[in-house]
Amino acid sequence: MRMEVQAERWPYRTPFRISRGVEEALDVLLVTLFDGHGHVGRGEAAGVDYAGETILSMRSQLEALEPALRSGATRAEVQHLLPAGGARNALDCALWDLEAKVTGVSVWSRLKLEPAHPVTTCLTLGIDAIAVMARAAREARSLPLLKVKLSATQHIEAVRAVHEAAPKASILIDPNQSWSIGLLNALAPELESLGVVLIEQPLPEEAQADLAAYRGPIPLAADESCGDRASLSSLSRAYRYVNIKLDKTGGLTEALALADAARTAGYGIMVGCMAGTSLAMAPGMVIAQGAAYADLDGPLLHVSDRTPGIEYRHGVMQPPPRELWG
Repeated sequence: MRMEVQAERWPYRTPFRISRGVEEALDVLLVTLFDGHGHVGRGEAAGVDYAGETILSMRSQLEALEPALRSGATRAEVQHLLPAGGARNALDCALWDLEAKVTGVSVWSRLKLEPAHPVTTCLTLGIDAIAVMARAAREARSLPLLKVKLSATQHIEAVRAVHEAAPKASILIDPNQSWSIGLLNALAPELESLGVVLIEQPLPEEAQADLAAYRGPIPLAADESCGDRASLSSLSRAYRYVNIKLDKTGGLTEALALADAARTAGYGIMVGCMAGTSLAMAPGMVIAQGAAYADLDGPLLHVSDRTPGIEYRHGVMQPPPRELWG
């Protein structure tokens, strides 16, 4: 098996700001596998930036694995040859795609998910001036689900503006670890009245013990605190959902295992993304078939997407075309 690794840059429609910073574009790695018989598999990853992953670090991990791939390393073996993270995600998803091309059996059929069902996804509004966020919400007011990025200093007023602009939409909020337990408890009652149905990772990962004092009515989802199955045992029981992202789990293989383990442990499932293209969203849609919430809007945030890509109709993702992945 031969592997090609290519770095790509996908500009955002508008600068994308969260509590950790702002980006003008998303850098991703595209992994393409060739089996020597004309079959090609592809996978994409952006990596986990807050864990220190970069395009260079992921490329180095993949290049070090090339001899094993040339010797025929399997998808199961790759789980032990690379740690969870973006490099393994891109390779794992490319292997799933290649297996589908070689066997003629789609990933969906293999996992008994055929036919694939459309998925309702939220549209993410990055941190911006309140008026700008309100205008974006007004333009998206026909969508059923919006996600609002918040910070320690910009929170309730932004949610209030979004709710007033799109009163029928359910709202997810994501402070990206920037809040304290005091701020969370103070804001939660009004947030519920503004249509907020889920709060992602309000506190820093190292402060999750403080969540034992959470008294709000809105359920919480673990994002940065939940990477793969190994992280489940240390999660605060204040969390009722886990946000599964393939860049964190290191691919679809571990994401499927994490989803099963999380359900067994009593957690609901959310599936998220690192804002990639349709090639990264397609394997995420596999997990989304059994998720309560999906945040797979990456292609909607960028100036352009892959061709062919996933079609979005009023916030509903259609099953990916066979030519794209899986």
